[in-house]
Amino acid sequence: MSSVGSNQIPNGLDLVIDYVNTLDVEAGADAVADRESLGGWLREHGLLSPAEPISPSDHTDAFRLRAALRALMRANNGHAEAEGAAWAEVEEVARRGELAVHFDPAGAVRVAPDAKGVPAAMSRLLVPVAAAVGDGTWQRVKACRAPDCEWAFYDRSRNRSGVWCEMAVCGNRTKVRAYRSRGSRG
Repeated sequence: MSSVGSNQIPNGLDLVIDYVNTLDVEAGADAVADRESLGGWLREHGLLSPAEPISPSDHTDAFRLRAALRALMRANNGHAEAEGAAWAEVEEVARRGELAVHFDPAGAVRVAPDAKGVPAAMSRLLVPVAAAVGDGTWQRVKACRAPDCEWAFYDRSRNRSGVWCEMAVCGNRTKVRAYRSRGSRG
């Protein structure tokens, strides 16, 4: 596992962050808007084999998981309004994917789905989350506090105080808005 100070995001959380960022709130663009694009994204990231189909309900479930993960990332950034429901959705995805701990004869341990298809692919996204919750790095995975952004990012600040995906962009915009708001009152 890499340290928090390095450029690499621990536990494979970059995959989870990339998945959440398939919805670009600011641009209004969704990289997995239909079943074909979802399948392409899952296959490109090694989560789904080419032969496995994606049903309309699989696509809906994938959207629900993405929304739940974003809600948890928002909770990590001080907005816990839907945290309980989000964890319930994550639990449901883990159950549909039959996510389980597996021990091999050599003593190695891995967490992997026993299901097939999209339920397995979605639960594979939860393996890094489980590892990060276990070692405390999950709290560093956040969604930008700017409501017009909500870009997922890994908080590399020493004291876990990062709130914007980019201080130079979202942080600056927020500060300018606050300044203008104060100026208009006076």
